[in-house]
Amino acid sequence: MTEPAIVETHVSVVFFAGDRAYKLLKPIRTPFLDQSSAAARGRAVTREVELNRRLAPDVYLGTGEFHEGDAVSDHVIVMRRLPAERKLSTLVTTVDWQDHVRGVARAVAGFHAGLDPLDDDTARRLSSRDAVSGRWEANFEEMAPYVGTVFYDEDLSAATYLSRRYLQHREAVFDRRITDGMIRDGHGDLLADDIFCLDDGPRIIDCLAFDDDLRRTDVLDDIAFLAMDLERLAGPNVSQQLMSWYQEFTDEHHPGSLAHHYVAYRAQVRAKVSCIRASQGDPQAAEDARDHLQLCLRHLRRSRIQILAVGGGPGTGKSTLATSVGETLGWAVLDSDELRKDLTGHGHDEHQVAPPGEGIYRPEITGRVYDELLDRTHRLCELGSSVVLDASWSDEAQRHRLRALARDVGAELTEVECDVPAGVARERVARRLASAYDTSDATPEVVDHFAATRSDWPEAVAVDTTKPVPVCVEDVLGQVRAG
Repeated sequence: MTEPAIVETHVSVVFFAGDRAYKLLKPIRTPFLDQSSAAARGRAVTREVELNRRLAPDVYLGTGEFHEGDAVSDHVIVMRRLPAERKLSTLVTTVDWQDHVRGVARAVAGFHAGLDPLDDDTARRLSSRDAVSGRWEANFEEMAPYVGTVFYDEDLSAATYLSRRYLQHREAVFDRRITDGMIRDGHGDLLADDIFCLDDGPRIIDCLAFDDDLRRTDVLDDIAFLAMDLERLAGPNVSQQLMSWYQEFTDEHHPGSLAHHYVAYRAQVRAKVSCIRASQGDPQAAEDARDHLQLCLRHLRRSRIQILAVGGGPGTGKSTLATSVGETLGWAVLDSDELRKDLTGHGHDEHQVAPPGEGIYRPEITGRVYDELLDRTHRLCELGSSVVLDASWSDEAQRHRLRALARDVGAELTEVECDVPAGVARERVARRLASAYDTSDATPEVVDHFAATRSDWPEAVAVDTTKPVPVCVEDVLGQVRAG
């Protein structure tokens, strides 16, 4: 680690000597950066040290000056030299990567927790739905000239469409993040190459110092930058673990769709930067840009809001299937049987057996159940959550309402109908009635009534639920992923 070395970027030069590193800013001016005068560079190095000491106080030792006679000619950042072999970008490919990634997740979580939320006006200016949309659009505009030389037109068009669709219907998601105080002055440029995992904990350096607005963002957006970088370096498992540990350490709750959206956004940013490098002659940059755009697309697809309607008659296994799929995907599950008991003031385990269309199964109560089911679905989708709906869906009018709702909230709808022979359904409901832990009140008589009155459901994919539950779950997951 003591060998002299020089590392140069387009804005700075770092000289390594012994156990020290000295960072000089280049005298340049760009549309987003002015380091053209010694005074400007002096302000910049002071600010960079101040900001980076928040995460690495023992690395950023201070600043120094160069003099020509009595005049200050330049400024330098004096840093502790860190061992290159301890970079997270290197360690993430080793067998003990989990310890390192967990430590970094804990450090970033602690850093974010110690930051004050931005005031409401600033937070809305920087992180409202419209502000985030503006950044996506500006990046796409800068990437457009590279279609045909770096990108395929269909890939950039798909990314544009998917990002716009998510943002169009998700204003409430971003508003809630602002209201919850999640917009803070973070790091802004979390990359694995700038994180060093030492025996006494990680050192995270080189935050985005030249533009306060770019650094002030949703804390989820901040950690998503590192998640994106780790996925590029080591695959999605490492990225997912980082996000899981971060959520564990912060106890911060967010819709999974928003995390995917921000990972996609950060991949878009890196794709744009790689385009600029490609235009400057970097032979690897075009491939990097394409790789980052593909990563962006993967997460945009995973950020889609989806509704899965699992229907069928009593005893067809729809509740078992809906619950299993919801647990597998991490989606909210709304159970019409539970809603019915809630609306009529009964406990979920209180059986209310009645002939078809009577008791708590009167048509007006069933109408209220579907009203509540659709209202809750609307709210969840607006807030960025995908939903599994467990109900019979025997009425075409209710299915029509559901399809209209999906269009209104920009959700993709998958309709599934569970199907078993009538004898199997009768046997199942008889067995369920003997259980004190089942919300369903169906009887064999109700099974026969459903079969006689149900309307055809041609839009649904039929699932034979006499097969084992894991097989049925995989069948449904295939339909959901096909979207």
